[in-house]
Formats: sequence, structure tokens, C-alpha cells
Amino acid sequence: MFKTLKILLDARLAKMEERGASAVEYGLLIAGIAALIVVAVFALGPIVKEAFSDTCDEIVAGNTDIASTCDS
Repeated sequence: MFKTLKILLDARLAKMEERGASAVEYGLLIAGIAALIVVAVFALGPIVKEAFSDTCDEIVAGNTDIASTCDS
């Protein structure tokens, strides 16, 4: 009887340990994805800003009725 109870308790403890390991793995995965997003934003930020600036300059140059300027 006690042997069966010990086996059941050990199985339950092992299951709880796996749950904690899964949470850590998911946390690391989310941290990795966030790091990749930050790197992509910093790497592509100047390129996107230049594209918008060029577009604004072309619009202003092509239409003399636009009173605003391209301030960033």
C-alpha cells in the first residue's frame, strides 16, 4: 500500500517539475522573440524613416499647393 502511494506521489512531483520547466522554456522563447523584434526595429528604423522622408519630399516637390513641410 505504501509503495503504491509513494509511486503516485513521485509521479505527481515529477509532473509538477515538468510544468515549471515548461514555463521557463516559454519565458526564454518569448524573451528571444522580443530581442529579435528590438534588433529588427533598430536595424530597419533608419531605412523606413528615409523612405518616408523621400516620399514626403517627392510629394512636396511635385505639388506647389502643399503648404506644409516634411518635419520629422
